[in-house]
Amino acid sequence: MANEIRKIGISSDGREMHYSAGVIVECNGKYLMLDRKNPPLGFACPAGHIDKGEEPKVTAIREVFEETGIKLKDVEFICEEEIPWNYCKDGTGVHYWYLYKVSVPSENFVFHKEEAKSLAWYTKEQIKKFYFDPVWKYWFEKLKII
Repeated sequence: MANEIRKIGISSDGREMHYSAGVIVECNGKYLMLDRKNPPLGFACPAGHIDKGEEPKVTAIREVFEETGIKLKDVEFICEEEIPWNYCKDGTGVHYWYLYKVSVPSENFVFHKEEAKSLAWYTKEQIKKFYFDPVWKYWFEKLKII
């Protein structure tokens, strides 16, 4: 069922590939991160699969709302990249990522227990000690946040 609604493509090495969008949400020098309840486990920013026919930016804004209750009007594009080692719980091993960022004026959010074990604002120093969802460790290092 999930693959019926997800945007699916073929990676540069010929494997099935999913498309994902994620957002680094910042407020007052802190980053909003959730500790995933479902695979891939570890700390991550709001993110999810792009649905068929959905624009990446729309997915990014939708995922932030679904996972945090924060309503965004816009996000800033950072980069896009095929990640050949980014696995899903369904076994797909490649994702094409669209990454965005946004700065919000308030630290208010809504915690959804079905989405994560925890959701909170963290400093860079705190984040350095996390067990990350591997793709988010990659992004935070690539962007020199940690």
